[in-house]
Amino acid sequence: MSEEITEAQPGEAQGAAMPENPDELKQALEQERAKSVEYLDNWRRVAADMANYKKRMEKEAGESAKFFNSVLIARLLPILDDFDRAAQTIPDNLRGLTWIDGVMLIARKMNAVLEAEGLKPIEAANQPFDPNVHEAVIHEETDQHEDGMVIAELQKGYKLNDRVLRPTMVKVAKKKT
Repeated sequence: MSEEITEAQPGEAQGAAMPENPDELKQALEQERAKSVEYLDNWRRVAADMANYKKRMEKEAGESAKFFNSVLIARLLPILDDFDRAAQTIPDNLRGLTWIDGVMLIARKMNAVLEAEGLKPIEAANQPFDPNVHEAVIHEETDQHEDGMVIAELQKGYKLNDRVLRPTMVKVAKKKT
């Protein structure tokens, strides 16, 4: 078995037959140019789709990273509540003691670390009730507040990077009937 390799001679086309007259050559050239433009457009479209996909994946990864620690932070919220309650119940005669000041410093540091992670308290007192950020646990009939106003904050709520982590438990005013 011997394989015979033939080389194309100058002026000979390999594969398809070459058109012979100039008009056919121009037409073939235009067709090939149109194909190349189409291929280039398709390539650019695919490249743009890929770039957009990459940007979208990076954005989603960044969003996921912002809330990756949300479970841990949610578990720390009761400790923040305990620090707040402890600070509110310190008798006046004990305020100013170094160990009390030290405990309150720890609470402030913990708050600062959590704020740096994106945790922010939700404002509630004297605000209109908003079911997106508030949880009404008590409705109180009153003439001193507008209907639907938050009149007391029972448990502080928090947002993590503008997403509600825990709604604020509130007492809401209800007009007397």
